[in-house]
Amino acid sequence: EAQVVASGGGSVSDGGSLRLSCQASGYQYAAAGCMGWFRQVPGKEREQIAAIDSEGSLSYEDSVRGRFTISKDKAKNALYLQMVSLKPEDTAMYYCAIEPDRRFGCYKSEYNYWGQGTQVTVSS
Repeated sequence: EAQVVASGGGSVSDGGSLRLSCQASGYQYAAAGCMGWFRQVPGKEREQIAAIDSEGSLSYEDSVRGRFTISKDKAKNALYLQMVSLKPEDTAMYYCAIEPDRRFGCYKSEYNYWGQGTQVTVSS
C-alpha cells in the first residue's frame, strides 16, 4: 500500500530545533517529482512553507526562510525539514506532500498525496 508518513514533531522551547521526516512508501519515483512541507493552525488555511523540485531547487515562505531547510534523499524517497530558531508562531500541524507527476513549479501548487501530519509546539 502506497503511503506518505510524516514524523519528528514535538514540543520545544523558543529558539529550539526540530527535524521533520517524511517517508514516501510505494511511490517509486516520489523524489523525482515535487515534494513539499505545509503547516496549519486551527482556524486558518493550510499553507505551504517549503518545496523542493526534481532538480533540487528550493522555495520557502518568507517567515521560515533562513530558519528552515528542506531537503530530500532520492535513494530513500524521503523528505526532511530541518527547523532551527523556532518561534511560538511556528506552532502548527505540519504536513508533507508529494506530487510525483510534476517535476517543477512545486511551490504553491497542487499536491495529491499527503502525510498524516505531525504536531510542532513551540513554547515561549
